[in-house]
Amino acid sequence: MLSKRIIPCLDVKDGRTVKGVNFVDLRDAGDPVELAAQYAQQGADELVFLDITATHERRKTMIEMVKSVARQLNIPFTIGGGITEIADAEALLNAGADKISINSAAVRNPKLIEELAKAFGVQFVVLAVDTKFVDGRNMVHLNGGRLITELETENWIKQAEDLGAGEILLTSMDHDGTKAGFDCGLLGKVNQMINIPIIASGGAGSMEHFTEVFQKANVDAALAASVFHYGEILIPDLKQELKRNHIPVRI
Repeated sequence: MLSKRIIPCLDVKDGRTVKGVNFVDLRDAGDPVELAAQYAQQGADELVFLDITATHERRKTMIEMVKSVARQLNIPFTIGGGITEIADAEALLNAGADKISINSAAVRNPKLIEELAKAFGVQFVVLAVDTKFVDGRNMVHLNGGRLITELETENWIKQAEDLGAGEILLTSMDHDGTKAGFDCGLLGKVNQMINIPIIASGGAGSMEHFTEVFQKANVDAALAASVFHYGEILIPDLKQELKRNHIPVRI
């Protein structure tokens, strides 16, 4: 069985790592390059960097930060935010990123998924989906959760897989930052629908939550931010706990 992955997420705004609750009330969590190096030393399997205001402010993701991170890291990392065309992705790849994450741009132009997969390979393309439960349905949201779409989450993820997405980063906005646990129901449902890996995001507050999402939803990876940034959960301790619960992890 493939090892389950633990992925710290660094939301970056103006060159600093930030964290909020339900996508708002952001506070500083440190220098992203320094944090990245610490996580690699602790045994993180991968990292995700999201320039959370790039799309909203129509800026491009920070190439210089990517270069700095690539010099520090020996583990794969994904970068997202403001990627709207092949040239954006190519610049990030050349700067040292292993994968790119697209969200808003893919909803507005689904063919972008197909174009990126053809240009760089399916494994390079991570589709980030921000979802919120609205009037009895899971709905896709854009621009850092500011904008609701007419897309139902499950339908959009299936379409994205068909277009060539290699992985889904699924964030429950209802759970994000609450530390009340992942949305195992939705994650499990989506996981049964598709054949590509799912990264669970939104709601991690304890080691038990990681055990629960792997056991109940059988996701491939679990992502968290504040519990790692503020030292509430240390990755070596988390991996030992998962191992005790018979969840395969890379120690």
